[in-house]
Amino acid sequence: MHEADTSTDPRTARPGTPGHVVVIGGGIAGLAAAHRLLADGVRVTLLEAGPRLGGKLRAGELAGLPVDLGAESVLARRPEAVELARAVGLGDALQAPATATAHLWTRGALRPMPRGHVMGVPADSGPLAASGVLSAEGLARIEAEATLAPTEIGEDVAVGAYVAARLGHEVVDRLVEPLLGGVYAGNAYRISMRAAVPQLFEAARTHAMLGEGVRELQRRAAEQPQASGPVFAGIAGGIGRLPLAVADACRAAGADLRTDTPVHEVHRTDTGWRVVAGADAREVIEADAVVLATPAGPAAALLAALAPAAAGALREVEYASMALVTLAFRRSELPAAITAGDASGFLVPPVDGRTIKASTFSSNKWAWAGADPELFLLRTSVGRHGDDADLGREDGELVDVSLGDLGEAVGLTARPVASTVTRWDGGLPQYPVGHLARVARIRASVAELPGLAVCGALYDGVGIPACVASAGKAADVVIASLATPGTDH
Repeated sequence: MHEADTSTDPRTARPGTPGHVVVIGGGIAGLAAAHRLLADGVRVTLLEAGPRLGGKLRAGELAGLPVDLGAESVLARRPEAVELARAVGLGDALQAPATATAHLWTRGALRPMPRGHVMGVPADSGPLAASGVLSAEGLARIEAEATLAPTEIGEDVAVGAYVAARLGHEVVDRLVEPLLGGVYAGNAYRISMRAAVPQLFEAARTHAMLGEGVRELQRRAAEQPQASGPVFAGIAGGIGRLPLAVADACRAAGADLRTDTPVHEVHRTDTGWRVVAGADAREVIEADAVVLATPAGPAAALLAALAPAAAGALREVEYASMALVTLAFRRSELPAAITAGDASGFLVPPVDGRTIKASTFSSNKWAWAGADPELFLLRTSVGRHGDDADLGREDGELVDVSLGDLGEAVGLTARPVASTVTRWDGGLPQYPVGHLARVARIRASVAELPGLAVCGALYDGVGIPACVASAGKAADVVIASLATPGTDH
């Protein structure tokens, strides 16, 4: 039993307000939940175990230039992240990519990314033929779908397994894998179509031919009001500015945001919740509700006694690790394949056996990153689920192997003037077949405890807009519990 330290109890600070919620986790989901709660007049204490806020969004600097050391963009055709950025004063800083012309480094050459696909699944083989991404046999296999009987899809199916059955393995290995892997750092043959690409899942359920379903999705997308706008957006100075701006807005609204404050225990009480936190587990915070915005492991530990069914399901969630290698070069020393034209970078299918999985030419892709006339920024990514042996290399080795692959891909021979390696160990939750059923079990178990909600990348999607939406859902759950008279906390 821990004795409450009322001198640090936020409930004693401003009596008469609608309630006090503790948010556990200071990534973008936790910060977005705090922001949403504050907008409803709720008092908020946010506790982050690590030394900084922002989670997988991280702003940094290299050779005196701002860089993103984590996620670099948001899906602009979903509103949640863009609306949050505007709400915290970053509306004028939102930028579309200066170029979105991506390539694939596959079959021994850098090839243009074919148009007319949904997460790598083509509507037809026409645009693919000119790109050289697939062999003649691979192209013929796409056309052969017209001779196939419909494939039973059931309640869920792996993206790679279904697409390979309909269109052949080359489509999966050289198109779907690099695109889907760029989002989840996972394996397309394990990733749930229903969870990761729900629009494709519905198309597969409602069309006998997958190509026909993709064409229908493209027609619908073209009719949407936002179809003419950019697909993605960044923020001048880096997406890593977003969590910092949200944190500033939360503090301005009266929130207490704390780093280096791990949470050890969460307990229900007769009047609400008790959170035991701090490096020495001596701080006790009383609250009316709790939002749990942590990865699966910490969430499972905190829920082990409270919601054992949820904790058990959380322990089943797997994560992928990866590293980002960010490099600064003198522009004058770079090959034209990088600096000329409008290339934003390239993806690398794992089947080609390279170390890097992608490279972004940041100074081409983002106007703010390309403002320096002397220096050029680019980055590579290494590692994915089930393929993380290279992550055991030292930072300098990762720089060297990245340079080696860049040399083969685009003729790079220069050494960087500066470099940094950012490791995201266990950074991305995996969405295998059955993931949505697992999430449903977690939420059903948590729902038995009024005043408690969960959010984050493992529930509703790993992208920033999905995390913000997940946070909003969790905030609404606990706000409803605060507003319900006689709620049994």
